[in-house]
Order: sequence, then structure tokens, then C-alpha cells
Amino acid sequence: MAPKTIHRTTGETDILLTLDLYGRGHANIVTGIGFFDHMLTLFAHHGLFDLEIDARGDLEVDEHHTVEDVGICLGKAIHAGLGDRSGIVRTAHSYVPMDESLAFVAIDLSGRPYCVFEAQWHTPRIGNLGTDLIGHFFETVAFHGGFNLHARVEYGRNDHHQSEALFKAFARALDAAVSKDPRRQGVPSTKGTLTA
Repeated sequence: MAPKTIHRTTGETDILLTLDLYGRGHANIVTGIGFFDHMLTLFAHHGLFDLEIDARGDLEVDEHHTVEDVGICLGKAIHAGLGDRSGIVRTAHSYVPMDESLAFVAIDLSGRPYCVFEAQWHTPRIGNLGTDLIGHFFETVAFHGGFNLHARVEYGRNDHHQSEALFKAFARALDAAVSKDPRRQGVPSTKGTLTA
């Protein structure tokens, strides 16, 4: 499938995002939020997604609008990249450790947006990203991507490690879920659709 480009412009942000779900892990990310760039680069690399993001937001206010709107664009690009979701594996999960931390992510590309996010943070910020926005980002991507997402930090002491484990687990679970099953004919659903 061809890469999908989403361009979102509001009074708060201007975001251009291009995603290839079946890429090679190339990333070019510029959001103005260094730690967020790091997490999105990890996501692309470990999911083998090609991801380009040029995001300009009202960072003089705070990082909320930029993180949220990147989440909207990424979710929409995932949704567009899946088409009618024919032939995909659909459900997948991943556990990823990062030193003392362990994260779990399960995905169902069901067409029904829902998110359960569980993490205990030890600090209010990691670099220039508020830790409260990490869960909000995952919720936003799931809602606009039209899929069911359960993400949980099992344990950990370092917030950087916990976040990194989450983004890597998300990448690996999504990569597995979007993979094509050569045995599958049509949409992996007994109701015949995953987009309604």
C-alpha cells in the first residue's frame, strides 16, 4: 500500500505527517519536543514504519496541542493506510523490557476505537514532555485510528525507560497486527467489515 499523508492545520498547530505501515523503519521527526521526537523515532524504527512528521505548534503555550494533534494525524494515517483492513492479522500484542521496566501493549484493529492505558509515573516531565500526555497520546491515536488499544507499564523505576518500553511495545504490536496473513481471504471478521 502507498504511504498516507495527513495535513492538519488549526489555530494551534500545523502538522504534516506521512506514514507507510509497510516501510523499513525510516524516520524524520520534528515536533519541537525533543523527547517526543525520540519516542516517535523509536516507534517507527521498531515497527518498521516509515514516518515523517513536520509539526509546528504553539509550544509557547505548552506541548499539549502539538502532542494531541500529532496523535490525531498518526491515528488517521494508520486508519487510511489499512484501507478496508482486508487480509490483515488484526490482533497482536507485545511485551517489551527496557532495563528495569516492562511494558505491554495489545491491539485489535477492529474498527472500534477504545483505549485502556495504565502507567504510574514518578516525575511530572520527561525532558520537555509532560508524562500526563503520554496516555493522552495513545488514547488519541487509538480513537482516530479506529482500533482497540490496551497499554500498560507492568513495572519500572525510571520514567524514560517506562515510556520507551511502551512506544516499542506499541510499535511491535501494531507491526504484527497490520501484517498480511497469506491464508486470509477478505476481512478478518465474521461480520464482514472492520471499518463501520
